[in-house]
This record gives sequence, C-alpha cells and structure tokens, in this order.
Amino acid sequence: MSCNQSSDTTTATNSVSGLFGKDELPQAKTDSLEVLQYISKNPDLGEYEELMFKFYGDRDYRLAWFHDNELVPQTEKLLSTIDHASKEGLNPKNYRLADYDSMFKRYEEMDEQDSTRLDLQKQIDLALTATYFNYASDFYRGRVSPQAEDNLHWDVRRNKIKLHKALQTILKERDSTYPYYEFEALHDGYVKLRDALAKYQALQEKGGWPKVELGSNKMLQKGDSAQAVLTIRKRLDPEQDLNAEDKKLYYFDDNLQQQVKKFQRLHGLEQDGVVGGNTLTTMNVPLEDRINQIMINMERWRWIPKRMVPKKLDQKYIWVNIPEYKLYIYEDPDNDPEAERKYKKVMDMRVIVGKTMHSTPIFSDKVQYVVMAPYWNMPGSIVENEAKPAIMRDPNWLVRNNMEIVTRDKANNPVSPSSIDWSGVTANNFPYLLRQKPGPKNSLGMIKFLFPNEYSVYLHDTPADALFNQRERDFSHGCVRLEKPVELAKYLLKDMPEWDENKIRTTMQGGKEEWVTLPKNVQVYIVYFTTWVDEDGNLNFREDLYGHDKKLEQEYFG
Repeated sequence: MSCNQSSDTTTATNSVSGLFGKDELPQAKTDSLEVLQYISKNPDLGEYEELMFKFYGDRDYRLAWFHDNELVPQTEKLLSTIDHASKEGLNPKNYRLADYDSMFKRYEEMDEQDSTRLDLQKQIDLALTATYFNYASDFYRGRVSPQAEDNLHWDVRRNKIKLHKALQTILKERDSTYPYYEFEALHDGYVKLRDALAKYQALQEKGGWPKVELGSNKMLQKGDSAQAVLTIRKRLDPEQDLNAEDKKLYYFDDNLQQQVKKFQRLHGLEQDGVVGGNTLTTMNVPLEDRINQIMINMERWRWIPKRMVPKKLDQKYIWVNIPEYKLYIYEDPDNDPEAERKYKKVMDMRVIVGKTMHSTPIFSDKVQYVVMAPYWNMPGSIVENEAKPAIMRDPNWLVRNNMEIVTRDKANNPVSPSSIDWSGVTANNFPYLLRQKPGPKNSLGMIKFLFPNEYSVYLHDTPADALFNQRERDFSHGCVRLEKPVELAKYLLKDMPEWDENKIRTTMQGGKEEWVTLPKNVQVYIVYFTTWVDEDGNLNFREDLYGHDKKLEQEYFG
C-alpha cells in the first residue's frame, strides 16, 4: 500500500535541470545506520526497509541519484512519472514523500564547502529511493496484495519482480529485457486499458455521456422515432457533434441499429439491436463506474507475473477469462524464453464456467496430462448434496447414470451401494470413490486436461454442447468446459506425431481411460477480468459474475 504524505513535486521536476553543470565533487556515500534512521523517521516506509537495504547494500552504500554530486537525469523522469500517476489509475498525492522543490533549491544554493550540504545530499538520495519503491511497488506489483486479502480469491502465481534490481536498470547500472528504464508497464493488456482510461478520463472532463430515458416507450428499435433516439446517438458516440435541429437524427435507422448491436457485443449482451431492458441498464451505467472498473482491472494486470511463462516450460500459455466465458492460447513462435511480450494468439474457444455457488477459482497452474475416455470422480460435496438424495430416492440412479462406487485403493474394488448407510454420508466421511464410467454421457465428456491442484478443477469436454450457444455460460460445478476439446488436444500433442486427430478421437471413444503425459508442462491461467481491449482495439465490459469487482473496489479505493 502507498504512503500518503503531502508535499508538491509538480514544480520539483522543473528544478532538477538547474543542478547540472556544477564542478565535480567527491563521490558521496550513506551507510546502514542513516538508512535505518531515515526509515524510522518515516514509519509508512517500513514495508520498503528490506528493499532499501538491498539496494544500498548492493552498491556499497554509494548514493544513487547523484553523479559527481549532481542529480542524474532519471530524477526528473521519476518525479514527472509520479506527477502523472493518475493516468495509471493511481493518485499522485500518495507518492510525494518530500518537498523536492525546496530540497533541490536549497542544495543548489548551498556552498560546496558547507558541511551540511552532504547531509542534505544524502537526505535527497534516500528520499528519491524511497519514493521510487513507494511508487514502483504499487505500479509493478499492485496497490492491493491479493495474497493478503482472502476475500479477493486470487491465487494466480505471484508477480515476484525485484524492485531493487529494477531501480538499477532505471539508473542504467544494469541491463534488462523489461522496460523498467522507461517506468513502463510489463503487459500489453495493461497498456491498452491505460489508453482506454485516458479516453474515459478526458470524456469525464467534458461532462461524460448522457443518460438515456425512454419516457413512455419500453424499448426503441429500428424504425422508431423518438426524442430518446438522439440521446442514444450521443450515448454511443459522445464525441460526435450532433445537430439537434436535424429531424433525421430522431429516427432509429439501420446505422444506429448496427451501433447498438456493436455496443451489445462489447458488453456481452444479446445482439438484437433493440434498446431496452439490459441494454438500457448497461447504457446508463455511470461513466465514473466504468472508470473505476478499468482501474481495478489494471490493478489485476499488476498481479500477473512479469514473465508469463517460466523459462523451463514451452513458451505458450492457456488463458481462461471467467467473466468473458472464453479460452485463449498464446504462444511465442520463436519459443524464446528471453523474448518478452511476443506472444500471439493461436486459438480461442467458448467455455462454460462455474455457477455463482460453485464459482470457478482464480489460479494458475501447469497442464501435465491429457486424459482420454476419463472417469469422473465425484467430489465429496456433490456426493453429499446431489448424489446422496438421488440414490435415496432411486436405488437405480447409479446404474442409469453409468456410475459405480469403488474403494479408494489402487485395486478400485467395487462396493455395493446397498451396503452404505446413505443417511449418514457427508462430504468428509464418505470412505469410497463414487465415479462415472467413461462414455458419451460422462459429465467430463470424452477428454480432460489435467493440472493437479487443490481445487480439483480442470479443463474438460462436455456432453451438453447446446449450452455453448447461451450468452451467459455459468453452469458448471467449478471446472471449465470446453467448446473445442479435440482442437486443444491436437494442439497440446502436436509434438507427439503418434497422437494425430484420428488416434485422439478413437481413444476418446474407446471406453478405456488413457493418460498421455505432455512432453513439457503448459502454463495455464484462470483469471477474472471484467474489462479488456480486444484485438480490434475495442473496449469490452462484462458483468461482475462472482462479485469480485465489488470486493476489489473496496480495497483499492478504500
């Protein structure tokens, strides 16, 4: 979290350039005691104590922001970056740790022989370093720590950026493939949202967008004429200059219908071209709410690891965005682990995710196996809440659903359901394994993609293909059902020539479970972004399916 001290750096950036051109002075140093004393005087900086000692310790406590006792140009870049932090969805006031304007002026005016000049130089250096860590921590790792806030339900692998090394890059003391030296973001998804934020902030300054009120009309569609049609035009394109005297603008024509359909597509709504119901409600979401939504999704990007794929893995990853109900695969065509931000989309498909009461968890892992003709091992919670009452009502329920009960040992010996006292069964005391046999009606379909995890969640086929035609696809118990599982299998097994499409399909339909170990694990992210910019440059919004936005807003803006 950021420190919040008040002093203005706006004019400080203008003072830096006046400090260059002095005669050379001896290289100055601080020491561990002075670093500790500085932190002690500024308790809010306690979380950066380790970074401060690592940074200065690595440089034998030489001052960082001075060269020949003159401030380096990066000073001006840092302070300018902080002055414009609002474009990152951050508040500049949170990062102004010192009155730099005053400090720089005093330093410039002091005689070089003044014994207190060195003390001021050290204070400036320590303040600039602390300022960097204060800002960079929020910018690169996030204002909110998802690992420290259980209610955010974010278990994606952590962004372990080493900020003291990043600062060395900024000061040109170390090379890096990451754009730290430009105080730049690490992911294109973040950059695109930042550009969208700038447009929305500019629109807000101009008064925002109008509220659409239909009056006595319940809805408006192609062919209608009404005062509200002009308002709809202004809402869909707030930048355009419309002549209210032009009567044609009050007529709902073909062009406006296409604009409405595009709006509906970008907001995950039914694309019928009609303004009313959910479309009207979505149009009237306040601009401020959309700005906040963009900001918190930028925050989520800060939580994403700087290296999308660890070096030891294939340079590809699977990306499932829960609110979008979509899966994407990205890969680096050169398979170069040193080349960042080169990943290109090679596949996408619709998915089905968990219901609110069985929400799909947000986490990252590595796909290790492709399992064809799988068994479905029923989780204990489903055994208790669904299977148990069904079996007590109908003893033949297991047979009709191609299910069996076996022991949990490797022998998987069959167990008669009549030998079990079902009235006492709970999720925690059921000693057996209730599983569905391979087959076309198996709840996992004919294939699954396994990445062993604490949530028992994975990607899999489904016999209920018709559900992919639904606009909102939250139907599962938490796993992610795939629209095109065979295509995914072909892609993941493409380096194993024996597993061509024919063999994959034959094995899937063979009725005998078979596991295939991938040559290399494949990184998978199951994430939660309710706004993003697509490949065509369009800003998309989706509903807060599980209420995670609301919780993050409380932490981010609270």
